[in-house]
Amino acid sequence: MDRIQRLGHDHLAVLAREYLLAGHLIDRAGMPLVLRDGIDAMRSVAIEEWMGASPIYTKRMQRLLGFEADTVEAAMKGMQLDIGAPPEFMDFRFTVHDDRHGEFHLDHCGALMDVEPMGEAYVVTMCHDIEDPTFDATAWATNPRMRMRPIHRPPREPADRHPHCAWSVTIDPDAEPTPPPARSLLVGTSHAANLPLADTGELSGDGFADYSRPLDADLVTEDFASSTLRAVLDEVALQGHLLVLAFASVIAEGRPDGVIDMLADQFTGVAGVVAGRLVSALDLGPDATGLATAFDLLPAFRPRAYVDWRVEVDGESVDLALGDCPAIEETVAPTWLSVLAAGDPRPLQAVATAVDPHWEVLPDGPRRWRVRRGAEVHRESQEVALVRFSTGADFRFGAPGAGAPVSVSRRLVDGRRSTPS
Repeated sequence: MDRIQRLGHDHLAVLAREYLLAGHLIDRAGMPLVLRDGIDAMRSVAIEEWMGASPIYTKRMQRLLGFEADTVEAAMKGMQLDIGAPPEFMDFRFTVHDDRHGEFHLDHCGALMDVEPMGEAYVVTMCHDIEDPTFDATAWATNPRMRMRPIHRPPREPADRHPHCAWSVTIDPDAEPTPPPARSLLVGTSHAANLPLADTGELSGDGFADYSRPLDADLVTEDFASSTLRAVLDEVALQGHLLVLAFASVIAEGRPDGVIDMLADQFTGVAGVVAGRLVSALDLGPDATGLATAFDLLPAFRPRAYVDWRVEVDGESVDLALGDCPAIEETVAPTWLSVLAAGDPRPLQAVATAVDPHWEVLPDGPRRWRVRRGAEVHRESQEVALVRFSTGADFRFGAPGAGAPVSVSRRLVDGRRSTPS
């Protein structure tokens, strides 16, 4: 049985937040790799990466949760469930005035915390050059006449200014429609973009089946039913795959011979950090069961309709297998799973090391591996260490100063969680 089916409601809600942050770390892992070619190269890749993926996954989430519309509210709901805006780490606070007008600000911006120490040039690159076109690309998915414009944004003056930034969201019926982002048209031909939406199944009765109700500025993943959370987990994992495809398609245009190596570095770094976060979030042990759970629940290996990934415990060892599946059949660009299909086990070793440094990944046939305990202690790889430059690597949801204005426990005590429909 799929291990995700065994998780209770609270663990599913925790996992949904972890998946959203894991997707954000994909960008955090990729940017240092392209920064080797200079800040201009990083800027160009980041813009194309987000413009290629976000319009596709924004519309998919709207359809999955039943809030597809052409309004400001619909766009804001989508951003609450977007790997570009993981809750608390990117603490977006949304206000809807009417269907055509709204505002948002960030009480905490983890991405700003990452780049601010690097200097003003990097802050301007992210908060001006990258955000302007990518926010409009996200808006385009909801309404091509929607515009997101800064009220104020970094560099911060004074240096401790809060909120970190503020934006207006406006739909002008007379405005020229924003054209479809070209990169999203390419990524939109991929298997990932055209994967059928997950079935939310029979309503489990422990939360909402969808998000058709009005926008909740204090939305938490606990609000959704277990059956819905499982579908959301699949969709958020797919957001990550779409971001990787967009990233890889840009890299492949400039260095086709090096794209697999770059994806291997990115995958390894994210896999090690995310596996470590899952160990902490789900209290996984260092034994074979804990290891198998980490391999099974890593978002890179989901959804199962896209990645044929098999994990089996065999005594004190764990067997892994990657079968034929859409993730290794993409023609738009290589994927993270292409790295494993090419025979590079480093991402798998990063996961194993995060669970316990004595685990060793060994080849066991084409696209098959056996993980067993050995005498050697595997140190955290350079790729994983590089991802740790992001404050997201060690971010703790609900921690003091994290940015969450209303805790889950307080919401339940106060009765603010409405009765599921």
